[in-house]
Amino acid sequence: MQELHHLVYCMCITKPSQPVLPPVSSALGQYKLGRNLTMDFFNSALGKNITFLRPAFFIISGFIGIPNIKYYYAFLVFVYIISVLANTAVMAAIYLDHNLRTPKYIAVFNLALVDLLGNSAMVPKVLDIFLFNHPHISYNDCLTFLFFCYVFLSMQALNLVALSYDRVMAIVYPLHYQLKVTHKLMFSLIASFWVSAITFILIAIGLLTRLSFCESVVIKSYFCDHGQMYRLACNDYTPSYVIAKILPALILWLPLTIVLLSYLCICYALAKVATVRERMKGFKTCTAHLSLVAIYFLPILITFTLGANIEPNARIINLSLTSVFPPMLNPIIYVLQTREIKESLRKLLRIIKRYKIRKVK
Repeated sequence: MQELHHLVYCMCITKPSQPVLPPVSSALGQYKLGRNLTMDFFNSALGKNITFLRPAFFIISGFIGIPNIKYYYAFLVFVYIISVLANTAVMAAIYLDHNLRTPKYIAVFNLALVDLLGNSAMVPKVLDIFLFNHPHISYNDCLTFLFFCYVFLSMQALNLVALSYDRVMAIVYPLHYQLKVTHKLMFSLIASFWVSAITFILIAIGLLTRLSFCESVVIKSYFCDHGQMYRLACNDYTPSYVIAKILPALILWLPLTIVLLSYLCICYALAKVATVRERMKGFKTCTAHLSLVAIYFLPILITFTLGANIEPNARIINLSLTSVFPPMLNPIIYVLQTREIKESLRKLLRIIKRYKIRKVK
């Protein structure tokens, strides 16, 4: 095995202007989409005379050695199917019902889209790697896998900021809500979040391409994890270390701080309302959003709080659940706790039922 790794490393010494094409192709076609456009940027180097040592492939080993792990894979299949069906239903309801084409539901539609794409980027590839025993993933495919996973995970947190802004304006400035929260503003806000998330992750991946890997290619995670990857480098990875500290602050802790501050404003505004009934009515409009915030942030906070005290396999399982579970629960929560979406889905079901009856006749 050592001779094989030595042979791979020797074959993969490349100059930045001539990247080696990986011998292992991705099992999923979705990662090949746009690959020719993006990978030239990922693999470019700032210096012309610098040579980097890049492996032909990485080995993902996160779930290897965990007993009865196949039951977890079956659970992932169930989560993915429910996620696809639920998020598609929410997007269809918002798209087809003109009453739901409001700024708030633009953010809800984007959240459902991100959840659908996020689980589609993560779950099928994880199942392919571990359930079908394809742990080897080529260098370029690993960077692409990392890009999609991190962008969609980032957008989940940033979407919660957009929804918290909507709730603040609705409760603190109810008379000016229509003027302050417009379609143009919400589209601009969401577009800025997409641009920010994509830019940050591209910078992180660009710095990864400046690293040489000459000792190990084993990534001890369930996907191409940025933190696990840069620590495998045998040259100076200080820039990647710095961006690894900055990214969580920008795409995780800053959104959480903004959401918490928004609810302080909401609580202050509701405290000035005369009757308890009116306070409860106002706070009830926030329950769906609060549920999403708790589902997304609590598991992450628990994992980071425990830190080194949590067993490695338990940490991997917890983080993987944090990645795939909220996208399944988010649409279900909105359907159960939002009257407008429930009524819209009932109308759609009645229309589909009538269409089937006419078709049978």
